[in-house]
Amino acid sequence: MGCYQVTLILLITLVIYITVSAADIHRTKTALHRTKSRRDCNSVQGDVASDCDSNENMLLGHLTYETWCYSLLSAVLVGLSGIFPLLVIPIEAGPSLKQGAAAARLKLLLSFAVGALLGDVFLHLLPEAWGHLDKDSGPQAYTNVGLWVIAGILMFLIIEKVFGEKEDEDEDDDEDEIQENDKTKQINNSHTSTENLRQRNHIINDKIIKHNIPIRPRTRQSSLHKIEKIAVSGYLNLLANVIDNFTHGLAVGGSYLVSKKVGLVTTLAILLHEIPHEIGDFAILLKSGFNRWKAAKAQLLTASGGILGAITALSAETPEAAGDRTAWILPFTSGGFLYIALVTVVPDLLQERKGRESLKQVISLISGVSSMVMVTYLFEE
Repeated sequence: MGCYQVTLILLITLVIYITVSAADIHRTKTALHRTKSRRDCNSVQGDVASDCDSNENMLLGHLTYETWCYSLLSAVLVGLSGIFPLLVIPIEAGPSLKQGAAAARLKLLLSFAVGALLGDVFLHLLPEAWGHLDKDSGPQAYTNVGLWVIAGILMFLIIEKVFGEKEDEDEDDDEDEIQENDKTKQINNSHTSTENLRQRNHIINDKIIKHNIPIRPRTRQSSLHKIEKIAVSGYLNLLANVIDNFTHGLAVGGSYLVSKKVGLVTTLAILLHEIPHEIGDFAILLKSGFNRWKAAKAQLLTASGGILGAITALSAETPEAAGDRTAWILPFTSGGFLYIALVTVVPDLLQERKGRESLKQVISLISGVSSMVMVTYLFEE
C-alpha cells in the first residue's frame, strides 16, 4: 500500500508542479489586464467612463457569484476525500482488528498516521502560521504561535481527562453490574432445588406463551454490549479534523479570491495533501472503536468545517484579511495533532515486542513523514 500511495503522490505532484507555473502566469496577466482596464477607464470622460465602470461592476458581480460557487464546491470536494480510505483500509473492522494479521496491518496504518500528522504539523501547519507573521513582527509574535500550540495540547488533554474519566466510571459500573448479577445467580442456584427450578421455569414459560411476553436478552449480554464504546481519542481526532478542514476551507476560499485557476490548483494541492492524512485519520478512528462505515460518515461530517472556512474567507473579501483573522487556528490545530499522534497513538505502538513488526512500524512512520515532505517540497518549489 505504501508504494501505491508514493507513486500516486509523485504523479499528482508533477501535475501540480507544472500547473503552478501556469497559475502564476495567469495571475500576473489578470492583474496587468485589470490595471490596464482601469487606466483606460480613467483616461476617458463622460458617458464612456460611466459605461466602463458599469461593465466593470457587472464583471465583478459575475466573478463574485462564480467565486462563491467554485469555492463551496471545492470545499465539498476536499471534504469528500474523507471516504478515500475505504479503498485502501483492510476490510476487517471491530474486534477482528485487535488480533492477528488485521491488528498488525492496523498498527502499520497507525504508524503511517503518526508520520503524516508530524509531517503535517512541522512541514505545513506551523510554517504557514509563521508565514502569516509580518517581517517587522518581533519575538512576541513567534512566542504567540508557540503559546497557541501549547493551548491546543492542553485543550485536548483536558477534554480527554474529563470525558475519559466519565467513560471509565461507566465501564466500572457495567462491570459491577455484571458481577452482582453473577453473584445473585449463584445464590439463587445454591438455595433452590432442581425440582423447584423446573417448576418455576415451567410456570414462567406458560406465562410467556399465554401473555405473549417478549423475551429480553440476558443482563450480562446487554451489559457487555454497553461496554463496547468509542474511545474519546476518536472524537478528539474528529474535532481536530473539523478545525483542520476549516483551515483548508480558508485556503480554498482565499485562493479563489485571487483567480479561478489559482483556486483550482490550491484545491488539487489540498486533495493531494489530504490523501495520506485521511488514511491516518481513518486508522485512528478504527482504533478508537468506529467501524468502517461509521468512520466514513464521521469523516464526511467534518467536511462542514471546510465549508465554514470557505465562507469565512469569502466574507473577508481578501485572502490577507482572512489569514490575519484566523492565524491562531493553525498553531492550535498543530497542538491538537501533536497530542493525538504522540499521546494517543504512539503508546500503543510502543507495546509491540516483535522486532520485525517494530521495524515495519518505523518504516511506515517514516513513509508518512516522507509523503508530507514530497507534497510540501514539490508544491512549494
